[in-house]
Amino acid sequence: MEPAFFASIHSHFTPRDWAVLIAYLLLTTWVGHRLSGKQSTIKDFFLAGRSLPWPAVSGSIIATEISAVTFIGVPGAVFAANGNFTYLQWAIGSILARGVVGLYFVKAFYENEIYSPYDFVANRLGAGAKTVTTLLFMIGSILGQSVRVLVPALVLRTVTPLDMVQSIVVIAVFGVVWTWMGGMTTVIWTDVIQFGLFLFAGVLSFVWIIVHLPGGFAEFQQVAGEAGKFEMWRWLPGVEDEKDFLVWVKDTEFTMWTALLAVPFLNLAAFGTDQLNAQRMFCCRNAKDAAKAIIFSSVGQVATLMMLLVGAALYVHYQAFPPTPEVAAEFAKDHDVVFPVWITTALPPGLTGLLLAGAFAAAISSLDSALAALSQTSISLWFHGRKEEEMPSPQRLVRISRFTVVGWAVFLALMTIVLYQLKEKAHIELLSLAFGMVAYTYGSLLAIFMLALWRIPARMAGLWVGLLLSILMTTWVRGDIFVVLSGVPNFKPLSEWYASVKLPMTYPWLYPINFFITFLCGWFSAWWGKTAQPEA
Repeated sequence: MEPAFFASIHSHFTPRDWAVLIAYLLLTTWVGHRLSGKQSTIKDFFLAGRSLPWPAVSGSIIATEISAVTFIGVPGAVFAANGNFTYLQWAIGSILARGVVGLYFVKAFYENEIYSPYDFVANRLGAGAKTVTTLLFMIGSILGQSVRVLVPALVLRTVTPLDMVQSIVVIAVFGVVWTWMGGMTTVIWTDVIQFGLFLFAGVLSFVWIIVHLPGGFAEFQQVAGEAGKFEMWRWLPGVEDEKDFLVWVKDTEFTMWTALLAVPFLNLAAFGTDQLNAQRMFCCRNAKDAAKAIIFSSVGQVATLMMLLVGAALYVHYQAFPPTPEVAAEFAKDHDVVFPVWITTALPPGLTGLLLAGAFAAAISSLDSALAALSQTSISLWFHGRKEEEMPSPQRLVRISRFTVVGWAVFLALMTIVLYQLKEKAHIELLSLAFGMVAYTYGSLLAIFMLALWRIPARMAGLWVGLLLSILMTTWVRGDIFVVLSGVPNFKPLSEWYASVKLPMTYPWLYPINFFITFLCGWFSAWWGKTAQPEA
């Protein structure tokens, strides 16, 4: 972005907005502290003592899922020239997957005193499989959550004088504070608050735009409808003949085929095997409550629909009130700045600060969840297999857990800076970046969990082969590493070679493909010889 553009936007963010934003963050911090309760053991710190009501857990799942990527990226995607509501089709696969997790996976989570799906994998396939799945989660979480830190940092960088690094540090600090104070208890209750503010910000934005349009809601319907913004159902991407098959494969990101055949694999992994969401279900009193929490979290799709409506409303607003040529040029370059710029320039002081607090609320609710999950899995991996007398005291374990949270926050902040460079070089939209990053790990993670659930005695060799093939497949389709290397002179020929051999396929298909690659390698390995002995 141009310095002149930054300066013009910064002037709209007033001291009153700063006061509202800071007051909200401090108030939420205080509420989280008051609700944190005792944290004398790691069960209290990581599982909230398994005592939280399921509606609060369900709200926390929604708040974690509806990150700043949804708050900023969805409106920007709809605002774009060919943007529409087809992203909502993914809700079908999401709801189906939650039903399977609630009715089938949750029972496995509560069959023993375990803290994560990876403990369950260890019980069925052995310690080696636990190490693999834990590392897969960590890698996927680092890649996926870095995007969720990047989004509000971009917003903060756009509307305030803070630079990118300072913006990332501010978000990371609050994520650490909320997790440090009270572990999962604080994380879940603050998430519930974040979801409330997020939904309020979306509704207020939509209503504000409609009320200020010359023709009101009728103008919104007509202009957005004529632009195709309300298109929701799409089976095919609109190819004209068989020669366009490669175009079809490339452009099926938001179609009914991906919603029904690919997205369920994404969400089975996200809600059933990713500790970020699974950890919340472990906080419920019993398996029945955990099943309710995950199934009823499907209502969070209402928030996605609201942000789609906001995106369509933004399109109509800027048709009625065209931006300056400088701002229009920035919108054309990066759709993800459209909503933050509107919030900053169109709303009165104070209200701007409150709505931007919604973006940070969504971001920090995802970040603190990631920090808690990464800390818990790290502790579990480090102390796995130790006898009770070799373990640190409960109080020392809690202290170690808190310092692990800080370590992961620093690492995530550094990864966010790297990811920012990738986004700037490749001009990737936030939605594609967020979902595409976890394509490296989700398929394999789900496959190993299903092998354990179905008691297929996969060998470690088979799992490693499947994992390696999946990573190579994802690299072939996405090529993120080649994008990064394209800026290095010595590696430019390699990047040019990749461009000539890149597989023309959109990333959602990687979820089922990588699942079957890893699952079949694990299944066949069960016949190769004696498997690693599962734990007692």
